[in-house]
Amino acid sequence: MGNLYCGISDIGHVTNEYLRKNPSVTDPDDARIAEDWEDEEAQDDEEILTSSKKSLAHYVVFVNTLHLAADVGPDCWGKSRLQPVEISVYLHLQSSFLTAAGQSDDVLDSVHYGHLSKAISAKVDRSSFNGIEKLVAVVAEEAFALAGEAVTEVRVVANLPKQILLAEGLHVDFTISKEGATPAARRVSVVDLVLPVLIGVNPPEREAKQRVITNIVFHERPGDRPLSAYPQIVADIVKNIDASAYLTLEKFVLEIVRTACLASDEIDSVTVRSQKPSALSFAHSSGVEITRRKIDFPRT
Repeated sequence: MGNLYCGISDIGHVTNEYLRKNPSVTDPDDARIAEDWEDEEAQDDEEILTSSKKSLAHYVVFVNTLHLAADVGPDCWGKSRLQPVEISVYLHLQSSFLTAAGQSDDVLDSVHYGHLSKAISAKVDRSSFNGIEKLVAVVAEEAFALAGEAVTEVRVVANLPKQILLAEGLHVDFTISKEGATPAARRVSVVDLVLPVLIGVNPPEREAKQRVITNIVFHERPGDRPLSAYPQIVADIVKNIDASAYLTLEKFVLEIVRTACLASDEIDSVTVRSQKPSALSFAHSSGVEITRRKIDFPRT
């Protein structure tokens, strides 16, 4: 009984303290409710902070831009032959490995990126694959085999600089988890597609075409299947642009987004970023970026 009395006294003391600090609150019941809310908010804040601290610990071993040659299908001239392939691979490892490798300063406690690059080169260089996605699968397989139980997921980025005739490259970016055999994320990017376009509202812009640099990011649905025919998709986009003229970049970009979203059933969303290097005298460029999902463009 004494314990219960002390508990009631403590509650009353806390409530009186809250009323003293918050003179606008006059009802003790309201004060108790407000105290409960504050306690719950403080607990939520602590849980969020704890969760964020846990998520900060991560450990990635990577090889950036390994230059190789492989036959992954037709190049920008439609010929199946060896073409340059630039491969980057990121091994996301268990956070406990960070502690061991960081404290011991011993390469044996980590994943040897030298061995990783040699293993990838041996499997990929001057080899033939039925599509770039098959090459990515081989790279991921080598990464999982080398890292063993330490790895949680592998991200592979392959750049084909000779795949799109008017662009700097075609990037294929897959993330594959250890639990799933199929890629959890599939992203394809057309990098720096340069096109002459009749665009702008000023009189000189209506008389001559100017360069427009466009980057397109396609987000595909997860799965293990051939990639969409991106060289043909880009060719269709270029054909549409050549036959049109625009007053604004907004119209230009949105038209590319629409065409790209509807180009394949496998494409879920598209981001297009276009810029005009000649628009402003003392700036690199002016630009517009738009992201849309396929559902934003219902088929008619």
